[in-house]
Amino acid sequence: MSDNDLPETPCTPLRHERTARDEAPQFVLPLVVHIEKAVPPARTDALETAARAVLVMLSDERSLGGGEWAEVMRLWQDARIRKVVRRARGAEWRKASALPGITVTGSAEAAGNAAEVRVFPPVPLDGWPKELAKLQVSGTDLDDPEPPAPAPADGAVLWLSPDLDMSAGKAMAQAGHGAQLAWWELSEVERKAWQAAGFPLAVRTSGAGRWRELTTSGLPVVRDAGFTEIAPGSCTVVADHPALRRAPRP
Repeated sequence: MSDNDLPETPCTPLRHERTARDEAPQFVLPLVVHIEKAVPPARTDALETAARAVLVMLSDERSLGGGEWAEVMRLWQDARIRKVVRRARGAEWRKASALPGITVTGSAEAAGNAAEVRVFPPVPLDGWPKELAKLQVSGTDLDDPEPPAPAPADGAVLWLSPDLDMSAGKAMAQAGHGAQLAWWELSEVERKAWQAAGFPLAVRTSGAGRWRELTTSGLPVVRDAGFTEIAPGSCTVVADHPALRRAPRP
């Protein structure tokens, strides 16, 4: 399954074909990353924090059952699961933080400033709150002061394609897609265990040989719809969760 539910096809550019999900009302999940010029977060910490923010939103009691965000979350997931990452600093961040949503903080051990990402309930494509609509979406880029540590062998890993050059904002959205696909594949017991542990995960770039194995392994694969930066049908992320490795999924 892909981030925008493209057909299961090889990881090569393809023409976007409309599906029933295109006919549903289209929503987008807004994420805002806090970036101060003097102390920006590390890239990997920002990617991991964005992925956890999506999981926190999916599992929040307000997003479930009769919660106040449940209906809009359902509508968003019934259509293409679009996510847009914008950046804010100073007063912009303070205004964004005052809107209903959830702020997730990254690793305190991360080199530099720990990432902060605020995730908001889905909004219509043309119905962004003014405090978020004016934030910059393009050109969000970050660096890792030091190479990230190897991914833990027994943990959840969102593997990025080694073949694509994505901005930090684009990669954050793709990592969020990967986390969501893993969440959808897990059982309720597996979801609760991951949530109780604080959604531990790593985001790493795969080696070329390993990437070919991952994309044919049966693990969830994000195939981009091609709205920004990269060609439609490109495989961007493989969601590798321990529970998904142990046994074939129904």
